[in-house]
Amino acid sequence: QVQLVESGGGLVPPGGSLGLSCAASGNFFYAYSMAWYRQAPGKQRELVARITTTFSTNYADSVKGRFTISRDNAKNTVYLQMNSLKPEDTAVYFCFARRMNDDYWGQGTQVTISS
Repeated sequence: QVQLVESGGGLVPPGGSLGLSCAASGNFFYAYSMAWYRQAPGKQRELVARITTTFSTNYADSVKGRFTISRDNAKNTVYLQMNSLKPEDTAVYFCFARRMNDDYWGQGTQVTISS
């Protein structure tokens, strides 16, 4: 069993930056593929970025070049650095973990981009 706790959300103006963290409890964090998803009001949840157990990454086209996902296995934590933020990045951001057939979600953290 894994528990995921996100932090770092908030309100920033367009063009600003924000960093999210997701701390995972439990063992074998290194064996989980980790990801960030987001869900805007009235829209489906979408993949933002993923990082595998071998540190391979992939991003949604809408965030490429602006967002960076990383992980620190020693701290059981995955990060999402978000730069050049746009109003359309406004959403609840969720941390996600997968190992074999087991999926886990965090409770989400609100990110609002507005002047």
